[in-house]
Amino acid sequence: MSPRPIPLSEILVATGARIHGPIAHDTQFRWIERDSRAVQPGDLFIAVAGERFDAHAFVAGAAANGATAALVKTTWAQDNAGSAPLPLLIVDDPVNALQQIASYRRDSLNLTVVGITGSIGKTSTKEVVAAVLGRKQPTYRSPGNMNSEIGLPLSLLEIEPTDAYAVLEMGGAYAFGELALLATIAKPDIGVVTNVHPVHLERMGTIENIALTKMELIEALPSAGLAVLNGDDPRVLAMADAAGCDILTYGLQPTNDIWASDVQTNGVRGTTLRLQMPGEVVHLKLPIAGAHSPYLALPAIAIGHWLGMHISEIMPGFNDPGIQVRLLVVDGPNGSTMIDDTYNASAPSVLSALGLLEEMSAGRRIAVLGDMRELGEETEEQHRLVGRRATEVVDELITFGPLATLIAEEAGERATESGGRIHAIHSFGLEERDDLVAFLRETSGPGDIVLLKGSRGLEMERIVEALKPERA
Repeated sequence: MSPRPIPLSEILVATGARIHGPIAHDTQFRWIERDSRAVQPGDLFIAVAGERFDAHAFVAGAAANGATAALVKTTWAQDNAGSAPLPLLIVDDPVNALQQIASYRRDSLNLTVVGITGSIGKTSTKEVVAAVLGRKQPTYRSPGNMNSEIGLPLSLLEIEPTDAYAVLEMGGAYAFGELALLATIAKPDIGVVTNVHPVHLERMGTIENIALTKMELIEALPSAGLAVLNGDDPRVLAMADAAGCDILTYGLQPTNDIWASDVQTNGVRGTTLRLQMPGEVVHLKLPIAGAHSPYLALPAIAIGHWLGMHISEIMPGFNDPGIQVRLLVVDGPNGSTMIDDTYNASAPSVLSALGLLEEMSAGRRIAVLGDMRELGEETEEQHRLVGRRATEVVDELITFGPLATLIAEEAGERATESGGRIHAIHSFGLEERDDLVAFLRETSGPGDIVLLKGSRGLEMERIVEALKPERA
C-alpha cells in the first residue's frame, strides 16, 4: 500500500508544533519515518528516543537521505536548531505528537474500527476478521504486528477515506494504561479479546495483571459498540462486567453466544465444524489448519453477524488468499515438509502446533522448538509442559536456545519412564544456528514433517529460509 500524504497543516493543527527553518505551509509529507536509514525523499523524520538509542542523533542522516523536515523535541532543538541541516517541527514529545496526528486523522474518517488484543492469536485473528469484513466493504488491516504506541498510530495514517472498516491489532502487555492509550488514539467501535495467557509475565508480574491490561480495551468501547469475548477463557469472560455495550461470546462451549461443536481437524486441509449461532446451525469447512482454527474464525463470524452479514456472505472471506495466518506449510530439504510457525511461542500455541503435527501423516515427525520467553515464574513449568506433550507426538525433538533445554530434559525423562513415540533428542544453543540448519539438511528426508516454533526474538524464520530447497 502506498502511504497517504500527510499535510503539514494537519500536523500543525493536531500538535501545535513550532516550525524552525524554511518550509512551505502547503507541504505534504510522503510519510512519517522513524528509521533514518529508511527515509525517502519527501519524508518527515520523527526522532524517537528509545531504550537503546536516541534518534535525534540521526537527524543529519535523515536529511542526507532526503527528509523534508524532522519532528524533534524541544529540549534537543534548544541546543541544536541553529545547526540543523533541515527544517524542524518542534514539539515537547515526538511520540506523543505522532499519536495526536493519528488521532486527528482517525476523527476525520467515517469508519468502524475493530481493535483486537489478547496474549496469543491477535495477528491471525486480525487477518481473518479483516478478510471477512472485506467481503462487505473496503477494509484496512494493520500490517504485521504494528500494535504499539508507535506502530498503531502509523497504521492509522495509512487508512484511506474510502475504507469502511479498519481492523487493528492492539498490544498492551507491558504496563497498565498502554491499551487505554491505544484506544484513545484509535477509538475502536468493536473490541475483541482472544485469550489471557502468561505471556510477558516477567513484565506484568501476574496473569491477573495481564488480564487487567487487556480489559482496558473493553472499558474503552462506546455504548453503541460491541465486545467480542472468548467465553472459554474465564479471565476473558469476566471482562463482560466491564463492557457498557453489546457483548458476544464465542468458543467451543454451549454457554457461548456463538460456538462450534463437532470440530474435526484435517491437518493442512483445514477444519470442519458445526457452527451454532442465534437462529441457525450450519456445517462449515474452514481452510485454516490446526485445532486453534475455530478461535480464529468465530470472532470474525460474531462481528459479521452483528453487522448484519449472513453466513453465506461471511464464509467466502475465509478463502481470501490475502489472509496471512502465521502458520505456513512450505517445502523443506530432501523432500521433507516444514510447518513454519516461527512468529512467536507460548505453551498454548506450541501445544496447538504439536496437535497439528500429530494429525499429519508423515515419515517422521520432527519438532524444532525454541525458547518461550517472558514467562516469568511460569518459565520452567511451561517448558516442561511442552516437553511432556512432545514425548507423545514427535519422533525426533530438536531444541534451540537455553530455555528450550528444559523441553528436552522433560521429554528425555518422560521417554525414559514411560516410553512414548520420541526416540531422539538434540539440543542446540543460540550460537549454533548454522549447525542446526546443517543437521536438518543432513538428517531430514522424504515424507518427514518438520515443525519449527519459538519466540520471536530467536528469529527462527531464518532457519526456515535457510532450509528451503532453493537455499540449499
